[in-house]
Amino acid sequence: MDRFVILSGCSGGGKSTLLEALKRRGHSTVEEPGRRIVIEELEGDGSALPWVDAPAFARRAIAMSLADREKAKATSGTVFFDRGLIDAASAIEHLTGEQVLASLGQSHRYNSHVFLTPPWPEIYVGDHERRHDFSAAVAEYERLRTTYPALGYEVHILPKIGVGERVDFVHSVLDLT
Repeated sequence: MDRFVILSGCSGGGKSTLLEALKRRGHSTVEEPGRRIVIEELEGDGSALPWVDAPAFARRAIAMSLADREKAKATSGTVFFDRGLIDAASAIEHLTGEQVLASLGQSHRYNSHVFLTPPWPEIYVGDHERRHDFSAAVAEYERLRTTYPALGYEVHILPKIGVGERVDFVHSVLDLT
């Protein structure tokens, strides 16, 4: 769907901060499935955590991403997603070799412009939900940096600038006012 825009890239690169700034500027936003799953799993006794059962975690992220897309159809205007279906499908393929990316990636399209946060060690911070180290975040970024163009998306690497300037950059690429 052309009005669904993906923010992806390196963990700890400022996606959530950018998403919040876009929300403050009046855009609809969808929070990262992975972080929501981790919070739910930690509150219960679930095991679909990336450091316990990564494939189960990625499968939940696919299901949540599909549900997020359905829910977002009811909103108007541009909707920004902090990660989403392509990231989760890429993770499944990386972890298990299961070929899901091509079918999911073609049947559930996003806007052709995808924004990636690059590795930014100066702002990277682990926390209760983000337990992987910076090198794992960089490896994921490199995988996604090749995945999106392979599916026909135009990747825009977000510059390492302030969040307001990043919002302006996104608006400029998408020709939003």
